[in-house]
Amino acid sequence: MSGDQAVNLNLNGCKKTVEPLAPSGMDCIGRDEESAAEHVYSSLLVVRCDSQLLVHLQEKTCAVVGNGGILTNSSCGEDIDSAQFIFRFAGLMERRHPFVENLNSYGNSFLLLPAFSYSRNIDVSLRAVYTLQDFQTPAQPIFLNPKYLKSLTQFWRARGLKAERLSTGVMMASLALELCTNVNLYGFWPFPLHPYSKHPLSNHYYDDQQGKNVHNMSAEFEQLLRLHEQGVVRVHLGKCTSGPR
Repeated sequence: MSGDQAVNLNLNGCKKTVEPLAPSGMDCIGRDEESAAEHVYSSLLVVRCDSQLLVHLQEKTCAVVGNGGILTNSSCGEDIDSAQFIFRFAGLMERRHPFVENLNSYGNSFLLLPAFSYSRNIDVSLRAVYTLQDFQTPAQPIFLNPKYLKSLTQFWRARGLKAERLSTGVMMASLALELCTNVNLYGFWPFPLHPYSKHPLSNHYYDDQQGKNVHNMSAEFEQLLRLHEQGVVRVHLGKCTSGPR
């Protein structure tokens, strides 16, 4: 059974995810974001959710790679790379060149930008798009439709997630469930001790910087673990010994 059937996300999958954004979609973002959103609508061509994207994802085994410190020394790199489609998290910092080098290592890929999740993401998302254009990278930028984001928030709030905002991790896990047949989650563990060895873990596998307190990571993880117990996703917490299924 595919993930979207099992958890009944009922968000109409890809059509509501990255279809062309129309001004009518602005009713689900705040007033302070409307002018910036209008700028995006007028200056960028938002990629359709067409057959090119669906060919990559239909009936695929997907890996969603979170940033949790539990990834450190997990030996999961080979397992992750064996997935047919991989969701990774990356950010554009002050310098553009390392960002471009990182993207180029993934070849002809999609860069999913959260421009409409909240207002502070709009400028950095546009900067990422212009960076791709300036460096002529093969990565293709796409945006999450604000209508999809609104539906996703409503879906999880109805199931008890009352935090101010959904984390990027649970957004990507949800998106994978919409688009992939089999979903494997790596790097999703929001607690300071390893679940098996009990040794201390950094907040992220690449640093120990703490995020802002706008997400309820433990409550989100409980929801994902429930899906794991139902057989909807596979949450990988220990050392990896075999590829994703």
